[in-house]
Amino acid sequence: MTGILYGIGAGPGDPELLTVKAFRILSESKVIAFPKKRSGEKSYARQIIDAYIDPKEKDMLGLVFPMTKDPVILEREWNKAADAVAEKLESGENVAFVTEGDPMLYSTFIHMKNVLLKKMPDVKTEVVPGISSVNGTAARLNIPLADGDEHVAIIPATDDRDALKRAIEHHDCVIFLKVAKVAALISSVIRELGLEQYAHAVTKVTSEDEVIWTLDEFERAEPNYLTLMVVKKK
Repeated sequence: MTGILYGIGAGPGDPELLTVKAFRILSESKVIAFPKKRSGEKSYARQIIDAYIDPKEKDMLGLVFPMTKDPVILEREWNKAADAVAEKLESGENVAFVTEGDPMLYSTFIHMKNVLLKKMPDVKTEVVPGISSVNGTAARLNIPLADGDEHVAIIPATDDRDALKRAIEHHDCVIFLKVAKVAALISSVIRELGLEQYAHAVTKVTSEDEVIWTLDEFERAEPNYLTLMVVKKK
């Protein structure tokens, strides 16, 4: 019998934010798959769950999901990752694929699921939701993201200045993800709109390495890839 692919949300960084259901499935699954940027590099998702598993008792399957927009490289690596998971599933093993945050919000699990279903259309998949970095950031900043009729947007940061500006102008709250690559640009837009006091950046939220910055501090820093920016106008 073919195994089940589980998408496990590990939460934003604090291991104590892993859900009870996620813990149960990780405990019951022999194969634990996790994404990493390149071969030999540590996986943030795996670091979150390390306290709950004994790698000697599990088949730890590290899968490369490169940080590139090159479609040729992405197709090659995603297919290699899906083939590795398919092999385990076809042998009858369930596979728990762990991703930081929530599996259905800008996660590597989405790519895995889409590619795998092309290879194994009948495979059963089950998603265990996790606390996203967005929710974790709201909690750590003690700022409600939206209330009543307020509008909130979650948007990957872009180098399109007009798009950044429109997003802020058209929403009461905007969460920009992965802002490190456009740090100077996004700071400039926020200052142009006079919203400096309403902007906060957070890196590796809820983890031991968490850093929270005001806009002034953010502009002097070298933010990590796992950094987001919240602009709440009210």
